[in-house]
Amino acid sequence: MPSALTNPALWIVFTLTTVVSWGVYGILLHTGQLGMADPANGRIKAFLIVGVAYFLTAVLAPLAILWMNGADWSYPGKGLWWSLAAGIVGAIGALGVLLAFGAKGNPVVVMTIVFAGAPIINAVTAIILHPPAEGLGAIRWQFVLGILLAIAGASLVSLYKPANPPPKKPAEVVKAPEAPVSSVASTR
Repeated sequence: MPSALTNPALWIVFTLTTVVSWGVYGILLHTGQLGMADPANGRIKAFLIVGVAYFLTAVLAPLAILWMNGADWSYPGKGLWWSLAAGIVGAIGALGVLLAFGAKGNPVVVMTIVFAGAPIINAVTAIILHPPAEGLGAIRWQFVLGILLAIAGASLVSLYKPANPPPKKPAEVVKAPEAPVSSVASTR
């Protein structure tokens, strides 16, 4: 029985959901890291919470969907290992983003490089793993131009990003006036 989630008309909804989710991912992650108020370990704390969120979203939701669809619970080795590798490189990527922020990478620049660079890596990897039926000569010039435009776009956004706001000045500490010292000693 096909799932309602496999309706071909929904692919664009799911794709745009990913665009929006991944589009806000970096800045939410950076904000979470800063919100930990721990300069030494905030990014690792944020990554741990991302792992909890992955568990909630990537473990519990698929279990529910598989159960509702009456799926069998066999996992052939090839599918299992490729899927595990995908999860590992995804987690490494998320950790890399946090470490880039910790190394003072600007979220606008970091995420622009990630989201312009990842499609290029994806395209090259896809061609290596699943070469065109007609061979590499079948790759059209528009494809190469798209890769060059992604590189140019990432470069322009990184070079001409809006300036960061000036750092906030620490709040001034107002000391309470000291009480006058009495010259009369207490007799008690």
